[in-house]
Amino acid sequence: MDDETALLSAAETGRRIAAGTLTPEAHIRAVLDRIAALDGRVHAYITPLAERAMAAARHATAEIAAGRRIGPLHGVGFAVKDNYFTAGVRTTGGSRLMLDFVPDATAHLIERLEAAGAILLGKLNTWEYGTGNGGVYHDLPFEVARNPWNLDHFTGGSSTGSGAAVAAGLAPFALGSDTGGSIRLPAAACGLAGLKPTYGRTSRAGVLPNCWSLDVTGALCWTVEDAALVLEVIAGHDPQDPGSAEAPVLDYSATLHSGVVGLTIGLVRGLGNEVSPDIEAGVVEAALVLERLGAKLVEVSLPAPLADFRRAAGLINWSESHSIHEADFRERPALMGRALREKMTNGSLVRAADYLAAQRLRRQLALSTDAIFADCDLVLLPGAFRVAPRFDDADAVMGFTRQSAMNIANLSGHPAMSVLTGFDPDGMPLNAQIIGRYFDEATVLRAAQALEAATSHRARRPAL
Repeated sequence: MDDETALLSAAETGRRIAAGTLTPEAHIRAVLDRIAALDGRVHAYITPLAERAMAAARHATAEIAAGRRIGPLHGVGFAVKDNYFTAGVRTTGGSRLMLDFVPDATAHLIERLEAAGAILLGKLNTWEYGTGNGGVYHDLPFEVARNPWNLDHFTGGSSTGSGAAVAAGLAPFALGSDTGGSIRLPAAACGLAGLKPTYGRTSRAGVLPNCWSLDVTGALCWTVEDAALVLEVIAGHDPQDPGSAEAPVLDYSATLHSGVVGLTIGLVRGLGNEVSPDIEAGVVEAALVLERLGAKLVEVSLPAPLADFRRAAGLINWSESHSIHEADFRERPALMGRALREKMTNGSLVRAADYLAAQRLRRQLALSTDAIFADCDLVLLPGAFRVAPRFDDADAVMGFTRQSAMNIANLSGHPAMSVLTGFDPDGMPLNAQIIGRYFDEATVLRAAQALEAATSHRARRPAL
């Protein structure tokens, strides 16, 4: 098993392919060998696509040998959360209700990546329908994905397999979806760079919906450089998605190494005793690193208590999710796992007046959150408030999801990224969250890259 090749970042893989020192065929074979050797313990994949991936790798190798290289991701493998539709390949949503569902169309973001030469490795584990009540009950048709840093620990949800696969070296990068933190929570739990773009920046066409007014698609990556490369491909207007924005897509790689000199970063402190001392210390250390690199630090406060954000997000999420999946809940609830069934029950009890009030509160919170950026280029704060807990601590698993600051950026729509800030004494990843102005993912990525380059955290890999 060629672990050295399998564990390369997406960007480095692309550079070696461009230099002729690595072929797509050798790269994909190395990753597939690692999946075969390790995924029986990690459970990142629901549907591996080994034969399809090798066929695509042979084609990419021939194309590049003939001088037809498309770009930096040509020949690089990726995987997707199993709520992304794939024509001719089953899309289960992690649910008994969809075990035999085979779409006749492919999600727009997969099409974009494949058009850029990237190679689909398979479909990844997820909470049922990509949602739930925050709990893990081991009652779904697939084994739960496990955290590669410690297999007894939670991956974060709902993009569980996406977090596990990238951290374990079973995919160079992976697509996920984020309604209340479902890209950034697994990224925080698994020590990754997980970017939730601005609402509307990336298409949701061909992705099983969870909550129309909050859902965002994006990628979980090993490095910030990878996140920039992937965003360049997947960002952009898509008329198939009514929420898609017509905003220009930048060359994120071109500004990635511009540093933070001249940036003003608002540091949020005092979020209460929900935030563990290790997480808080990691956020403060990240702020000091950025300050040493030339950023100006100022302390800022959230415009409202976290409880307000959570209340509005919960009511909107529950009710919209119930409206999307009402027929399944009404006709086949026994096939649902407990987490989804309880969420559907909550959604069925939300009054129209409560939903409308939550949307009005959301508008107020979005405006007041955006006002912070009148004086700051970025905001730095904790994302997940604890390290990923053990599966046998059910309350802690629930708390990891519910007690975070992730849904601030879902309600407001701002771009937000989870970044690695170190490790706790037991070797579990710590995290911080960087939030930026609308459609200014470039500055979020710049700061994240500066932080990553100034620390040695990224050199560490799970010892599987």
